[in-house]
Amino acid sequence: MRSLQSTDEFHELTKQKKVVFMFTAAWCPDCRVIDPIMPDIEKKFSAYTFISVDRDQFIDLCIEQDIYGIPSFLGFANGQETGRFVSKDRKTQAEIEEFVSNLSQ
Repeated sequence: MRSLQSTDEFHELTKQKKVVFMFTAAWCPDCRVIDPIMPDIEKKFSAYTFISVDRDQFIDLCIEQDIYGIPSFLGFANGQETGRFVSKDRKTQAEIEEFVSNLSQ
């Protein structure tokens, strides 16, 4: 999963067909727990582009997007938010896969 480089890039990526942003931080233990499963999820949902967003580097973007807990996920397609899985709770592989499966097209 590649990392977001700028806020402008975030806004450009939201206009793509299918993108999922994972909001994370290096110090977040629950984020580190899901890191090893993310390649499997990316492979299973290859129609989506997955982008890692460092919460500390993009705190203003997190505020703009109402991301107050990590790890959290936002789905976008064609400029529209298609779903959000936002909380401070640890997420399981099954929960993340269910979230991506249920993103509105």
